Amino acid sequence: MLSYSLGRLAVFATLGVFPVALAAPAVQADPCARIAGKAFAPPADALACMKSFPFNETLRQNVLSVVSRVFDFYTFEDYYLNSPAPFQDSTTNIRADLDRINRTRYQTDFDFNKDLYDFTTQLNDGHTRWFPDCYTQFQNILPAPIVTLEENGEQSVFVAPDAVEFISLLGTNYTSFFDSTLHFDWRRLVGAKVLEIEGVPAYDYAERVARTQSGNYLDLGVRVNSAFSSYRISGTDYSQRVGDIAGPAIPVQETLALTLVPVNATRAETVRVPFLASYAGESFKNKEEFWALNCAANNETNGVDFKNSSQIENQQAKRIQKLAKANVVDISKKVSVGLPTQFQPTLPPVNGSEGVIKSYILSDKKTGVMFVGSFEPDDFDGFQTDVQATVTHFQQEGVSQVLIDLTNNGGGFVCLGHFLHAFLTGTKSLGDFPNPGFQSTNRANPLAQKILASEIALGINSDISFYAPDNWAFVSNDTQMATTHNYMSPPSSRQINGETYVESQRFLDVCPFNVDIPEDPPFDPSKIAIVGNGNCASTCAMFSTLMNERHNASIAVFGGKPGLLTQFKGMAGNQVLEWADIDSEIKTANLKDDPLAPPDLLVSGDFRHNWRTAYSFLDENTPIAYLSELPHSRFAYTADTYNNPQNLWTFA
Repeated sequence: MLSYSLGRLAVFATLGVFPVALAAPAVQADPCARIAGKAFAPPADALACMKSFPFNETLRQNVLSVVSRVFDFYTFEDYYLNSPAPFQDSTTNIRADLDRINRTRYQTDFDFNKDLYDFTTQLNDGHTRWFPDCYTQFQNILPAPIVTLEENGEQSVFVAPDAVEFISLLGTNYTSFFDSTLHFDWRRLVGAKVLEIEGVPAYDYAERVARTQSGNYLDLGVRVNSAFSSYRISGTDYSQRVGDIAGPAIPVQETLALTLVPVNATRAETVRVPFLASYAGESFKNKEEFWALNCAANNETNGVDFKNSSQIENQQAKRIQKLAKANVVDISKKVSVGLPTQFQPTLPPVNGSEGVIKSYILSDKKTGVMFVGSFEPDDFDGFQTDVQATVTHFQQEGVSQVLIDLTNNGGGFVCLGHFLHAFLTGTKSLGDFPNPGFQSTNRANPLAQKILASEIALGINSDISFYAPDNWAFVSNDTQMATTHNYMSPPSSRQINGETYVESQRFLDVCPFNVDIPEDPPFDPSKIAIVGNGNCASTCAMFSTLMNERHNASIAVFGGKPGLLTQFKGMAGNQVLEWADIDSEIKTANLKDDPLAPPDLLVSGDFRHNWRTAYSFLDENTPIAYLSELPHSRFAYTADTYNNPQNLWTFA
């Protein structure tokens, strides 16, 4: 990878569009060399490295051209002009924001990318964000993760009671910075009650972070919960999120001022707690290598023409059919910290718990728990057989009610959410609408219509294309479309906030299930309940919405800011396309030279977007993303439940 990237570096220098081609004064030390080879660095040092690349107009125009033209495919653009309640804090004019970014004078490449990153983050749609690889390799981590807990009947903000066990898992490279370099006693802060953060009430600061940094979720209440530390499954292992207050994505803060009352103290004090930035990118020795390895476009940045035989073979080696995904990107997973073992479940796992689902039978012997950490397993078919194995085990042991934990589930394969919904409720319960998913559309902009028409003419199918008609079924009879059916001819149009929105005809997902769906539900659907913290995104949000809208499942949300309404679902799009995905669709359709097509990116990054809309069963004219659906119950976390899933399940 180094030789390839350094080769691109030389090309950029030749073209005069590579920022580091402008040589620094000989007397100026290389700020990237200062932190080379380190897993952790002071935020100021990390920031100095990232800010060492001068602003370059050619790169701005390249990135903004890609972003602007991909926004043409974005299904929710017109909603942002006047976002409906209770999501109105996301209201903005996307095109005006892009124009501002295009006119702003920046000193460094970092400043430009940080502005674009912040703008897309504050859309609060985790499906639609700009991730510049150059500047998302660092994450700030505070040795005082922040939680919201109920104590003596009152909810307050605290430094996490398990902070010592949790933070120690980062290793001595992290803790020694505070212990030996700074001589900062972070351990004495454990369990302290936090009154203010940066001079404002603690919950208000959490809301400030939710409005400016958290992103990913349209609902403000859900984003506030993301600000706090909580348990999750990362990969196939139990983990604990640092939270957005103590673990912001880009290291622009050096310290955080906490006004707190330590355990066994009576008086408040203000402590300025230092951050330390973790680095998860490629190892580098100097500024030039940092750019080459993290910032320059590489052979995976842009899309490919899947008609190329080698590309088809590569795709088929992964899977015969391209599989739709709906997920959010949690940058904090780059530095995944395990959940301390003493807080992990002690119950024996049941069959089917080797992957992203962890399942148990509680001590009452009648309650089965499925902690669905993700819908994005390494093994698509294995997820289905795991569900089957777990449900069979539950039935054999006499389980009569099921609790599903969706805490911090970031989504994944769309069809796996549909599968879990159908398997738990049975085909008979689906009635006159037998498809286990939602009615869906994509945006029928002029280039999208050209892509679909070209792929039909070229005989392209779902093996290599998401636009191919055989990905979808007709709403009228749930039968698969022929590869010759143009579902954008004619398109449909309607008015959204005064703008004419043009979309495809409605369609349904065609899902490759490898496990037979039972006709009758394995459990009484009224005995299936869902718990979580609202940080349930994309496919997870679709699954919980299906369970709510079609089966009225009981749903409870834990945590959040007292008095602030919190949805049970995070961002509920229908399918995400990464930049390389939409670029591949354009190239495969022979349309890369079309004047509407975006250019290849010159830098390593991803501008993903929400490509499909799912429509609610409760209001077929409203996307589920914009339909307010509140949980049936709200509970505060306690010191016993915020990081201990088994205790939470027992309480629930």
